[in-house]
Order: sequence, then C-alpha cells, then structure tokens
Amino acid sequence: MRNVRRDGGTQSSCVCGGHLRRAWGGHDGESPPTPRRPIPHCSRCGLWADSPSPLQNFTKAGESDATRCATREELLRRGCALEEVVEPRGRHQVLEDAPLSDSAEQETVTQLAPQKIALWLRPGEQHSFSVRFKRAEGYPVDVYYLMDLSYSMKDDLENIKKLGNDLLAALRNITKSVKIGFGSFVDKTVLPYVSTVPAKLRNPCPDRYEQCDSPVSFRHVLPLTDNASEFESRVSQQRISGNLDSPEGGFDAIMQAAVCEEQIGWRNVTRLLVFTSDDVFHTAGDGKLGGIYLPNDNQCHLDTDGLYSKSHIYDYPSVGHLAQVLSASNIQPIFAVTGSTLPVYQELSRLIPKSVVGELKEDSSNVVQLISDAYNSLSSTVNLEHFQLPPGVSVAYESHCEGANHSLGGHGGVCSGVHINQLVSFTVTVQADACLEGPHTFALRVLGFTEEVRVELQTLCDCPCGQPEPNATHCSGGHGTLTCGVCSCSPGRVGKLCECELAEATDLEAGCRGRNGTGPTCSGKGQCVCGQCQCNSNVRGQHCECDDTSCERHDGQLCAGQGRCQCGSCLCDEGYTGGACDCSLDTRACLQDGVECSGHGRCVCNKCQCQPGYFDRLCSRCTSCRTPCEEHRDCADCQAFRMGPLSQNCSIACNHTVATVVPEATVNEQWCKEKTDDERILIFLIEGMEGGKVALKVKDKDAVTDQTSMIVLGLVLGIVVIGLLVIIAYRISVEILDRREYMRFEKERERAKGNEPSYQQHGPPGATLATAAPPSSPGREGAGRGPAARRNPTLLPAAK
Repeated sequence: MRNVRRDGGTQSSCVCGGHLRRAWGGHDGESPPTPRRPIPHCSRCGLWADSPSPLQNFTKAGESDATRCATREELLRRGCALEEVVEPRGRHQVLEDAPLSDSAEQETVTQLAPQKIALWLRPGEQHSFSVRFKRAEGYPVDVYYLMDLSYSMKDDLENIKKLGNDLLAALRNITKSVKIGFGSFVDKTVLPYVSTVPAKLRNPCPDRYEQCDSPVSFRHVLPLTDNASEFESRVSQQRISGNLDSPEGGFDAIMQAAVCEEQIGWRNVTRLLVFTSDDVFHTAGDGKLGGIYLPNDNQCHLDTDGLYSKSHIYDYPSVGHLAQVLSASNIQPIFAVTGSTLPVYQELSRLIPKSVVGELKEDSSNVVQLISDAYNSLSSTVNLEHFQLPPGVSVAYESHCEGANHSLGGHGGVCSGVHINQLVSFTVTVQADACLEGPHTFALRVLGFTEEVRVELQTLCDCPCGQPEPNATHCSGGHGTLTCGVCSCSPGRVGKLCECELAEATDLEAGCRGRNGTGPTCSGKGQCVCGQCQCNSNVRGQHCECDDTSCERHDGQLCAGQGRCQCGSCLCDEGYTGGACDCSLDTRACLQDGVECSGHGRCVCNKCQCQPGYFDRLCSRCTSCRTPCEEHRDCADCQAFRMGPLSQNCSIACNHTVATVVPEATVNEQWCKEKTDDERILIFLIEGMEGGKVALKVKDKDAVTDQTSMIVLGLVLGIVVIGLLVIIAYRISVEILDRREYMRFEKERERAKGNEPSYQQHGPPGATLATAAPPSSPGREGAGRGPAARRNPTLLPAAK
C-alpha cells in the first residue's frame, strides 16, 4: 500500500564544488519567481588530497572546472573513473528512540517510536525509514458530551440525565483513567434561526405553560471530571430549549469545544467528543441569512458563564475548517444521530479524519453502548499522517500491519483492527524535488494521539570533497590549496595549476589568440591566464572555439533533445538526422497497407511530401480526384441492379469489383450514399479486396428513391393545413365568445324591464292607476299613452 502527497513548489538549484548556482536570480531576501523544473541529480569527478588515485587530467584544454559537475553517465562517458565519481546519497540518523510501553501505568508512556530523526536527502532521490506504533493498555480517555437541546430532543435529555455512572463504568472497563464533561447547543440567537420576540427568547417552548431555557449557540456546562455524581447533578439541571429552523448550530459548538482547551479541561490523552443530535447542521455561508458574514476566527469566545459570546458576529465554520481544527487538537468525534439524519453524518464522517457515526435511538437509550462501540472502533484504527511538510517535499507510506487489516488513507498509512499491545510499523519514504534553504522540520503523528516523530530534514546540495590541502603538490609544487580537485592559488600566482606569476601573465596573451595572433582573446568566451585560455561553462578548446550550446534548436531544445551538441554541430542519436536532429529516419508514419504515401508522394523525416494536387497525411486525397464512393458508384449500380451508365458493358468496365445485394443492413457512416443520374439514392459498402477484386455490399433490390421532393411537399402541405386549422379554431372561439356576450346582454335587458318603476294615481278619489309606458318614438308623440291617459292628462306622473 502506497500513497503519496506533494505540497508546494520547488526551487531549483545545483551545487558543484561548494559553489551554489541558483536557477533564479535576485538579491538576498527576495522571493523566487515561479519555480522551474528541478535540476537532475548532479555527480562530480573529484580530486582531493586523500584521493587514492587522483585523476589530474580529467578536464581537457580550455574546459572549465564546472564541467566536473554532471550526471554520473556523462562523467563516465567523458572518462572519469568510477571510483573518482563523488555522488552523495541520502541517509538518516535516529536521534531519539525510547522503547514502546506496554501499559499506561508506567511513568512515561511511549506508543510511537522513534521520536526524533535527522534526514539528509539528495534532490530527486527517495529515502525510507521505519516508524513503529503500539497501543498501550489502559491509556487515559477524555469524553466531552455535546448535546442538542432543541425541543425535539426533549425525551433524550431525560435519559442523558441518568447515564453518568453507566458511561463511566463502561469506559472504565477499557481504561482506569477516564474523565467526562458536558456541553449543550441550539443555534445562533438571531433571526431566522430563533425567534427574537422577547417572550420567545425567555421561553421558546411551543406550549407557553411549559418552562424551557433560552436558546444559546453553545453553553459549556461541566469541565472534564471523573465524578459521575457531579455529571448527573449538573446535567439534571438542564432544560430543553427551542429554535425555528430545522438545521442546528452544532458546528459552532464543536469549534468552541475544540479550541477552548483550558476551559474544557482537555488532557494530553485520547480525546473523544460525543455529538448527539436529531437533525442536520448549519455550515459556513449560512450565517449570511442572519446578517453574519465574518468567517469563523478559530478562537475561544466563552464568557464567565460558559456561553459562546460572539455567535452573532462570526459565521459557522466550514467542514474543512472543522476537520483541520479537530485533527490539530487530536479530538476524535463520535456522531450519535437518529436514523433520519444518519446518511448526512456518514458523508460528513468521510471528510473528518478519525471520526465515526452511530445510530441513536429516538430517546437516546442506547447512547452508552454506542459510545463504547465507537471508542473501540476508533482506538483499533491507526492512522499515521504528516504535518507541516516543507514545499517541494513528498511523503509516501507503506503499512505493515502484521495480522491487522491495512487500507489506503487520505494521505497516510492506515492499519485497522489493531489490538492492545500489537506492534504495527510503517515504511515512510520521503523525496525532495530540489534543494531547500537551510534545515526544515516536519512531524509524523498517529491521529488521536499527541505523540509525534520529529523529522529534521536537510538537502544534500554540496559535494563532500574532504579536507582542503594547503600548499598541495598538485598546485605547481605548493603554490595553492587543493579543494575538490581545483587549485585555489596563493597571492601572486595564477593559472589552472597556479603555474604562473601574476606579473608575467599579461605577457603571454598571444598564446590565447587565434593562429594569426589576431581576434579576441579566447574567442571572447573565456579568460587568458598564463598564456592559456580558461573557458566559460559549456565552452572548450585551446582558444575556446568550441561552444557546446551553439547548435541548432528545435521546439526550444538543443538538437531537438535527440542528440548532443559538440563544438557547434549536433551529433544525432541513432535514427535521427538533420542539422538539429529533428528529422526521423523512421517511415512507419508514412505507410498504409505497405504503400508509402498512397503512391502519391515520398516520405521525408517520417512525413509525407505529396505530389502536386494531392494532400492529406498520406497523400490519399486530391482536389480533382473522385472519392472511393464516387469511383465505385456506377459499378455497384450496374452489377446489383443492371442500371446506370455502365449497364451496357458492366462485365467489362467493372471486372475489378464484385457486388452483393443485401435486403437488410445496418447503415452507418462507413456506408456510401450516392445519388444516381436518375435521382435514386444508392447505398453500398466498400468492404475491401476479395480474390483480387473490390467487394461491394449494396443495400435493397431497387436502391432507395430520392424522397427529398416528397418530404418538402409534405412539409408545405402540413404547414398549410395547420395554419387553416388555427384560423378555423380562432374563428370558432370568437363566435362562441360573441354569442355568450349577446346572451348576457339579452338577460340584462330582460332584468332591466322587470325593474321599471310604477306610479300611483294622484288624481281625485276614484281615479284608476296608470303604469308608465316606455318613451314614445319620434314623430309618435303620445302613442305610448293609454286611452285613459289621453282622455285625462291629470293621471300622468309629473315630470322630473
């Protein structure tokens, strides 16, 4: 089992002969730019005082001493003896390794070893060491019980008030040293989470005759104690509370319980946090609903009464934030939740290391057994992980569980089913991508335990050349100090081997110029010392005339990365040619069925150069050429159906093809669909060669008639019919509405006639009553009056 984690960028550097050459420039204190690729590992052809057989003539005339630093393969190719190659290797040293304890009753309990390691890494190479772990019997446990006191947990609280003795008794079967504490939560005391009506804040119960506590975001009730009676007494004083929305503010409570170590009373032992609830949780971002936008600050904010005093200021923590804090505090959460929310908390547990979920009964009657089982599950799983890893360093783990089960963790080694006093070990492999500035330290820790392995890391970027030899014989009889095979001359002496006096060095420059004694000194690519050129890096020759970086480049690479540059010319690897080694001699990319470039071109540098008029990767297409489908259309038509332009001489014109008619076939993009001269659609498949002839598979017996005109006609007719139907439907609906309006109008007229007023007689006694008639029409004045009215005008109503 292997799992690798990489963090951060890298800073590329290469060290040769004790001089650091960085891959980035800048003054001290400046930050490096975006890291380049790591420099490959560098060996050195060494020469020093205690060398058994010093190789004095490794660097050739004009070559810089920097050429001593290269890869092992390059040094051996250039003639450096294998025993002279100086190549530091990674190593480690155990600085502290106390023996593992069998019992927690010992004065000093040690479960993780070794405790301190010094590690030296060669950039780009891996180095491994072993870490051991053994669970000690009777290791102390702290349990903090965090309970949801929203109104739906009313029956659960009654059972929790009685579980103090039972819970301590169950845990004391595992360890003698156990402490238990208690805290509660509801939600933030702002809208829309709780009602802010003063009466509801005092008593949030739905029944006003029932007494409830005011809602709180988190209340720390009892610090960790081993007194079961005190636990039951303090918990029995708690009353249920209430809120408005379904999700609870449990994340706020977990954060405060983790960061307020002094108030809670956490010890450096196994820490368990039991979280009980019957609903889901608020998370980061939900606070904006209540006008809370500041992110959680990861600080303790408990007042003298144990209340979280700044819940109205800081938002809920995120899942990732909570997981980080719990892991850093070595707290292992146990989520005891009801069945309806179990899937949600199971997903949450996957994101929080060393956590477990258990199903709580509706009245919490099984909480003691649930906590006991969860503790056994957590303590039997060993997760080794790393912390504070430097940038550019990766760590891999291999688990050796010896009978237990091993599995792949998030970024560490995992063993599950580990028993008390069972030894498990992990092989930890560390790799640095590049040189690091100074020593660095990172930690290895088993989740849930405070012990850790401190690893002091340094990268090996200097070649160990032994002690410098002052007045070395190699340096012209003692005129310099020999360090890493290079002479550092005494004052007044110069030269590669300190062979010249400084005063006479300027008179020897003629030897550093070309054949005619003209031109720049050392070709402008070095310095003249004692009449000999000392060339710059990657430049060599008596007059520094050979530049091994001046060759042609392809795609930004010298000699296309397929050769090496020698004195301005590329020496190509086998199978490549060209000035920049960019031309492959392979021809496989130009072949198809053994034919090069389809017979219409030639292969150059593994690419087809087509004849005029042809194109495509294999020169298989041309602007004036017919496609294979067009080429075989007439033969398919005449051989299958005796139709088409070749029907009269089909046997002669199409003797190179064999057509077979198939009544049913699944047509795809490989089938040809060609229109014939008489507007039919011919569908056929070119299957390849059969007995030296092209095999054609033709669909149907009469081909397929072109249905384009019929489709277009059908579409036009369909649009016309649909338009007519829409117009008819519109006219019918308008007619129906008009008729309804007319009928409504007629009913209103009839109703108006029935409501016309009647008038009593205002004449002398005995006169008869006259009913008002409708107004008369023009030109018929008096026509609407009755005979009596006409005879006796006094019976008519007075005008108004």
